[in-house]
Amino acid sequence: MAPSELIGRKTEEDGVEILVLKNPPVNALSTSLIAALGEQVAAIGSDRRSRVVIVTGDGQYFSAGADVKEMAAMDMTQAPQVVAKGLETFARLENLATPVIAAINGLAIGGGLELALSCDMRIAGESAKLGAPETKLGLIPAYGGTQRLPRLVGAAKAKELVFTGAMIGAADALRIGLVNKTVPAGHELRAARDLAHTIAQNSPIAVQAAKRAIRGGQDRPFAEGLALESELFRTEVLPGKDLPEGLAAFVERRPPKFPGA
Repeated sequence: MAPSELIGRKTEEDGVEILVLKNPPVNALSTSLIAALGEQVAAIGSDRRSRVVIVTGDGQYFSAGADVKEMAAMDMTQAPQVVAKGLETFARLENLATPVIAAINGLAIGGGLELALSCDMRIAGESAKLGAPETKLGLIPAYGGTQRLPRLVGAAKAKELVFTGAMIGAADALRIGLVNKTVPAGHELRAARDLAHTIAQNSPIAVQAAKRAIRGGQDRPFAEGLALESELFRTEVLPGKDLPEGLAAFVERRPPKFPGA
């Protein structure tokens, strides 16, 4: 399958972008798919009209992780380059200015879980299974999973999941904060689209500044996080055209039409 066919992209109204992994039967993260994903993420990152991104998998699965058959046939001297490309692609997704939502259908394991962890929010179908089984293959989560997972669910729970390689259901994933919401199986994308369009109605400048403030402040001392928040408010929110439009719309009791500039 050509790289251009491995990632579907659909642009909806309000600047909502949907990226669909298309590598049947389990949407394995082959080197070609990761390259195609990186190209699409770069294109979205340069499009100022984009306001929210959804990542999901075609068919029954979000992603069952790395292409193990491709890996088994690989010269292991190439592995560091492959991992570096995955890290770069997932970091590029994580660092998009716009919010990113993972709509998790079926399985999100191994690299598939790491891909979901690179998103800002995760919605899972009630029948979904999530896990980090790399240690069962003699590997570790190497696309950022050892760093993102403990920051999301805590070090102890992350160690349990990684050390055992156990998979958990959507209900347990919700309980530990691994996903934001569960929905009936088959409704993941619909729920993600509803959330995305809700976000897209708000000020792009404010949403993106809030994302930068939250992400940038996570690993800083509290005082530095507050300083970052104040800087973004002063340099991005106040000078933008969204703020006067939002205030005017409130006073005039009408829906705002944010220019996003």
